[in-house]
Amino acid sequence: MKRILHAVIVVLIISACGNSSEIFKITLGSCNDQNDPQVLWNDIAEEQSNLWIWLGDNIYADTEDMGEMKRAYQKQLNNPAYSSFKESIEVIGTWDDHDYGVNDGDRTYEPKAESRDLALEFLGVDKQRKIWDREGMYQSYEYSIQGVLLRVILLDTRYWKDPIARTSSGYVADPSADLLGKDQWDWLENELKKKEDVLIIANGTQVIPEDHKYEKWANFPSSRQRFFDLLDQEKTERILLVSGDRHLAEISKIDLKSKTVYELTTSGMTHSYDGVGEEKNIHRIGELYPQLNYGVIKVKSDKSLELEIKGQNGFKHLSLSF
Repeated sequence: MKRILHAVIVVLIISACGNSSEIFKITLGSCNDQNDPQVLWNDIAEEQSNLWIWLGDNIYADTEDMGEMKRAYQKQLNNPAYSSFKESIEVIGTWDDHDYGVNDGDRTYEPKAESRDLALEFLGVDKQRKIWDREGMYQSYEYSIQGVLLRVILLDTRYWKDPIARTSSGYVADPSADLLGKDQWDWLENELKKKEDVLIIANGTQVIPEDHKYEKWANFPSSRQRFFDLLDQEKTERILLVSGDRHLAEISKIDLKSKTVYELTTSGMTHSYDGVGEEKNIHRIGELYPQLNYGVIKVKSDKSLELEIKGQNGFKHLSLSF
């Protein structure tokens, strides 16, 4: 992939949600190579958000050598701009493949338990949290802001992901393959029984898009449908999915039986995919944005959300309110 440093496309999409004030702000991003120039941290810091969410590929360390992986994380922690940023904000997140340890990795990656611990240490996850007593990277966080209850669920689409076939035309969808694993499915079902006003579910893999040939939930059609069925049963109407991985940004939308669900994909903090062209996504709203970007989510007092994709100098390229 070629590296892109400048933005050239502007798309603005806004739907009316009435007058309401911003009460909580989240910034988020993915695909961050610790060895590349990291030009977005100052812009992200100027957002003065309340929370940062890593969406995976937080470093690039395709290795089974945990010493090498630890050094990669330390290099990122030593980055002056990131080091300064994380001191002023709560940081949470999940992983994708390159920080898991292998490109397009699945459950067969042998040192996944050790890799998981290094990822949690990088994120600064409290040793008292239950995640340290189980396998995988899944967990949830709850925020009560001015009478609005926000829940953030972080999923792990690597640790138990079944291997599937791949050809020159891309992955072969396998209805028999599972993405999350029994323990994570059981945990997720219990999480979705809880009450909240706004629900954000984050993972490294695109959930709604189904047309491209790369990694996506649609390669695991049974898991994807099971997930959508759970969202249909969820009482919360305001549900947002967030994902990374693709080295591009876009907003997708799907109408389930009982509700409409949106997905914000923000990916490419240090490198992006200029060769993507006019990639098809029947669920996309507006234009695809294949340049360096980070995401912004604004939670409003009326429980509505404003989504933004921004690039260098904080320039807004995509926006949607719902």
